[in-house]
Amino acid sequence: MNRRTKTVIGTALTAALLTGGTALADARGWWQPGPRDVRVMLPEGQSNPAIANGVATGGEVAVYQASGLGPSALNPSAPDGTPERYTDPSLTEGATGVTITEAQALVVLRNIRTNLEAAGLTPADVITMKAYLANPPGAETADYAGWNRAYRQYFANIDLKTREVVPVPMGTSPAKAPLLANKARPARVSVEVASLPVAGWLVEVEVTAAYKKR
Repeated sequence: MNRRTKTVIGTALTAALLTGGTALADARGWWQPGPRDVRVMLPEGQSNPAIANGVATGGEVAVYQASGLGPSALNPSAPDGTPERYTDPSLTEGATGVTITEAQALVVLRNIRTNLEAAGLTPADVITMKAYLANPPGAETADYAGWNRAYRQYFANIDLKTREVVPVPMGTSPAKAPLLANKARPARVSVEVASLPVAGWLVEVEVTAAYKKR
C-alpha cells in the first residue's frame, strides 16, 4: 500500500483473519495461527502480487526487527548531502531512466539483505516492511513508481503458481532477471514523509523477519 502523509505514524500489525476476502473459519470458530505458525495472507487469484494483505504469526515465532536503514554514500562523484551521493552506480550500470529514488532504494534493499544475513536471515524471511519516502528535489510527491520498481528487484519476483522468476524493469530499460530472486511478499506500507534523518536521503526502510521453525 502507498500512502501520502507528512507525519510518520506508527502502525500496529494485527494478525490478518482474511485471505482474498474469505473468512478463515471452521467448525471450531475463527482460525488462529498455531504457536509457531507464520501465515502470509495473499490477494485472491493473483499469481504475482507485490505485497501481502497481512501476516499472521503465532506467539512462539522468533522474529527479528531491523532498525530503519537508509542508503550508503557510494557515489563519490556527487557532492556531499545530495541524493545522488547515496547511490551506487554499479547497481544501475547499463540501465536507462532510473530515478534517484529508485537508485537509492536499490542500495537500501541491498543494505537490508546484509543486515538480515548478519542476523542469520535472508530477504525471503521478511514478513513486514515499512518504507518512508521523501520527495526528490523539485518534485511535489514521493516517487512511488521508482520505489516499487526497486522493491521488485529484491522482493515478490517469483510467480507463485509457476515458480518461475519474473523479469523486472529497472528504470525505462527492458525487464530482465531481478537482482535477487525472492518469492517473499511482506505486509507492506509506504508513506511520504516531510524529511528523513540524513541530508540527501530519499528512502528509509525497516523490516521484520521471522526465523524458520526448528
